[in-house]
Amino acid sequence: MEDYSYVLQMKNRKFSDLYLCFCGYARCLPLHSFGPAVRPNYILHYILKGKGRFSAGKEEHRLHAGQGFLIEPEVQTFYEADKEDPWTYLWIGFAGEKAGEYLRDLGLNSGQLIYQCACGEELERIVLAMLENKNYTVANEYLLEGLLYQFFSILARNMEIEADRGGKDDNLYIRKAVEYIQHHYSYPVQVGEIAAYVGINRSYLYTLFRDQLGMSPKEYLTSFRITRAAQLLEITELSIESVALSCGYQDTLGFSKIFKARLGMTPSAYRKRNAEQQRKTREENRGPL
Repeated sequence: MEDYSYVLQMKNRKFSDLYLCFCGYARCLPLHSFGPAVRPNYILHYILKGKGRFSAGKEEHRLHAGQGFLIEPEVQTFYEADKEDPWTYLWIGFAGEKAGEYLRDLGLNSGQLIYQCACGEELERIVLAMLENKNYTVANEYLLEGLLYQFFSILARNMEIEADRGGKDDNLYIRKAVEYIQHHYSYPVQVGEIAAYVGINRSYLYTLFRDQLGMSPKEYLTSFRITRAAQLLEITELSIESVALSCGYQDTLGFSKIFKARLGMTPSAYRKRNAEQQRKTREENRGPL
């Protein structure tokens, strides 16, 4: 059994992306165990002292201070404190529409449940602050949400993955690069800026894009811009110059050349054709008078 623990259970849900369900801190007796069991929420454990073992499915891990493990919803797990040096750990249970996405940002998922972090004192302070403010008030609800994001921030800054991630880093780099393009395509973005944002060099970013998307970062950026330009030509009455500027092109003539090379017609011709198609569709839907 646990020597002592504190558990917080939140009943009201003001937030939807990510929210705290419970948290705790425990100093375990030798061979204290939990499971096999399934949980309805995500749970992150972090080991402050001692050792123990954790299993999920067919995999078993022997863990020690400075390491942690993720429990996923509805996945059967078992964990047990060491007989000679039982662990002391803390945990946070959480859920939310973007909880899985945020965990993937850290590099954690069903294929990677184990991590290492050297900032145990910071994580401990956050969990203790959560427990000190467990009584429900509006102020505490906002405070707990902020503390939860701080917990994730510390892990994002200091976490190390214990096993070979088998390309998961590469997938994260691609996803972050694509997100950057989607948010900045209307500016004069350079490939070097994208690589710097992701945190890798240009040549490696190029290799990842070619291997996983079949095109270079520059080609992807151009393709995204032209696709967006076509949408604007279809749904707005913006001038060709305004469409070009909205999609990151300062030179209207240059934009038109790229657009034609991609779609086989000038922006003006594309808009005219789309308007004609919409007119025919409306007439067909009306039917004979």
